[in-house]
Amino acid sequence: MTASKKIIIFTGPSISIEEASEILEAEYRYPIKRGDILEAIAESPDVIGIIDGVFHQQPAVSHREILEALKNGIVVVGGSSMGALRASELDELGMIGIGYVYQQYKTGAVESDDAVAVILNPQTHEQLSDSLISIDYNLKKARDAGILSNRELEELLDISKSIFYPKRTYEKIFKESNLDEKVIESLKQYIQEHGYDVKRKDAIEVLKYIKNKFIDSN
Repeated sequence: MTASKKIIIFTGPSISIEEASEILEAEYRYPIKRGDILEAIAESPDVIGIIDGVFHQQPAVSHREILEALKNGIVVVGGSSMGALRASELDELGMIGIGYVYQQYKTGAVESDDAVAVILNPQTHEQLSDSLISIDYNLKKARDAGILSNRELEELLDISKSIFYPKRTYEKIFKESNLDEKVIESLKQYIQEHGYDVKRKDAIEVLKYIKNKFIDSN
């Protein structure tokens, strides 16, 4: 990070602070909650990157806070999780949205907040559940690969959506399904070998965007 740029990034389970630091030198903070943006504004950053945020355990970051940052001339970039959700709602007012998850919300393909919500270990911030948006992506890819039929895909997606997000895991979804055991085993193997964490990919895109736009270009 150059001396002329102060960058604050809020992240957590989508990409760890340690891994993120290898991509972009910045001030990293844990998933954003209400009030964090106002505290950041007081530090006069040039850029605020929002990747992860709290959803239900504490009040989420508000639209008004982000608009206040934009009003103060701070660039706000979002993607992956809470950042993608807020960017899809505020991009017309100046927030920058990056990545697949942002596009899914922006186009209306995904509407529910809990599509990106996961439960974290409060001590380690380790992710303890699977996000619906990644589950949806991977199950559809498995269908395209011939592992699932359309009927089996719909059954698994319906089960996924019915499970409260803190308890949403592949194991629980498979256990509640009526799929043949051989199909389940093939699906588990496919996800293990080809599973894709869309939130992690988008988090990396957010960091690279900020780096390319505000660091490397200077």
